[in-house]
This record gives sequence, structure tokens and C-alpha cells, in this order.
Amino acid sequence: MPLPKAELHVHIEGTLEPELALALAARNGVELPYADTEELRKAYQFSDLQSFLHLYYELMAGLRTERDFEELADAYLARAAAQGVRHAEIFFDPQAHLARGVDMGTVVEGLWRALGRSQAVHGVSTQLIMCFLRDESAESAMRTLDAAGPYLDRIVGVGLDSAEVGHPPGKFREVYEAAAALGLRRVAHAGEEGPPAYITEALDVLGAERIDHGLSCMEDPALVERLVRERVPLTVCPLSNVRLRAVDTLAEHPLPAMLDAGLLCTVNSDDPAYFGGYVDDNFHAVHETLGLSHDRLRELARNSFLASFLEHDEERRGRYLAEVDAYAFE
Repeated sequence: MPLPKAELHVHIEGTLEPELALALAARNGVELPYADTEELRKAYQFSDLQSFLHLYYELMAGLRTERDFEELADAYLARAAAQGVRHAEIFFDPQAHLARGVDMGTVVEGLWRALGRSQAVHGVSTQLIMCFLRDESAESAMRTLDAAGPYLDRIVGVGLDSAEVGHPPGKFREVYEAAAALGLRRVAHAGEEGPPAYITEALDVLGAERIDHGLSCMEDPALVERLVRERVPLTVCPLSNVRLRAVDTLAEHPLPAMLDAGLLCTVNSDDPAYFGGYVDDNFHAVHETLGLSHDRLRELARNSFLASFLEHDEERRGRYLAEVDAYAFE
């Protein structure tokens, strides 16, 4: 059994495996330019974030009905459970679906069919985080927040994702203020392709409680000191960083230095169907390639639960942490 862990940075649309992508497209009459699974898998080679996003949105076109979103989420949760995930805080991108004529209710109700039974079926507790696409307008983000109104009992927080360069966090100040007024938790992608200043802006302007990625903080010692002092969690995605060229090779990944600096890092999968591994695959990779010890892996697992939005259920968080502490590595 893998080390128990929480996953805090996973895009549900990024868990769409080629087999399911083709099956959904066929079921919904969506034409894709791939003859079979093998040909589609060959397309999973990316030079940067933008080339990944092109395929990501292309395959997303097959997601049309509540049943589609339910099957997508259920497939992820089954894999996550097998990878030792005990709690998952799952991102979804409503704007990408609204733009295709799929309404908010279809997305949320479909996902919730799977998430609502996840604890009973998979042993995985779940929360849902709605992300805004940073390469869309702030007005579009605000309309999306408004559309989510009837479903806020199922959405714990908001996030910010998609192409980072040229889209500073401050663009979304007002929608984050509105989200905070609604009692929603706030996270944001920053410092993956963008500069350290984007991380600072996400904290100071958006009120972000967690930073997704955050790699570029290592370029700014004063920012590192702040993140350590304020215990701001970073949701690091090592295999994703390599596939999208944020780092050239896994051996060069700054995760060991980040941990040595005292940063509260967690390890996650990001878009696992596209980036070559789910969350425990990332744990194995950093253990084998970066030489992280079992104590470091246990620290990462503990961090994942400490960084999770489980304040409403400290008893559950305590149980998960006890599982980590009791885990015996083979």
C-alpha cells in the first residue's frame, strides 16, 4: 500500500486518459483527429505549457453530459485511491465548458455524483475548487463566479490556472475579493512559468492561501523567507514541471533545495493523464531521481494534510496524519 497522502493540485480535466477521451468523443459525436489510442498517445509530447493546453482543450470537447463528468471523476478517484490518496482537493475549469455550451450545473452535478460517494466507494474524502482561466478576462471570471452561485455548497474555493506568462494575478483582484466575501478559500497558480513577483502578487492582491507550483520563489531569497515564515503551502508537481519544460530534467528539480529551505512543499500530479504519472508516481520519481529519503517523503505526505482545507474536520485531518506517522516503508 502506498504512503497515505492528500492531493491538492490536480485538474480533473487533466485526468482524461486517452481511452476515455476517445470513448466520450465517440459517444457524443465529437470528431477527433486520432485514429486510435496509440496515435493519440503520441500527441502527448509537449514543448511548453501552450502546446499542452492545445491538446487539453481539444480532448475536453468530448465532455458533454453529467454522465461524462461523473465517469471522468470516478476514474480519477479509483486511480487516486490506488496511489494512496486519502483526501483530494480537485480543480475544475468551468469556463472551458461554458464556452462549449456546457452549463455549470452539468459540470458540478456530474462531478458531484462521483465525489459525493467517493468516501464510501474509494475511501477518499474530496473537495472541489473552481478555477478561473487567467488568459480569459476578469469579467468572464466574475460571470463564472456568479454562475456558480447555486452550487457553492459543493465548492470549497477558487483558483487561477492556464497560461501564466503575461497574465499577472492582480488582474483578478475583484473576483477574488468577491470569492472571499462568499467564504470561499483562495489558491492560485504562480511561479511556474511566471516570475517570483507573481507569487507575491497572488499573496498580497488575491489573498491566496496556497500557491500552486511556486518554483520561481527560489529566485528571491526574501520571498522564500516570507513563505517559510508565513507557512504558505506550495503544491509542487515535479513530473509536470519536466514535461512542460519548467525544469529541463527531474534531476535538476529544486524540490530538495525547497525542502532544505524550510518551505511547506507538497507533491502532486497536476494533469496526470498528460504528464506521465499520478501522485504516487511523482513520489517514486522524486525518491529515486532526487534521492529524497523516506523521512522526506513522510514530511511531504504530512505537509499535504497540513496544507489541505480540512479545518472543518480536524478529527479527520488528525486521523490522516496518524496514518502517515504509522506508515512503514518497505
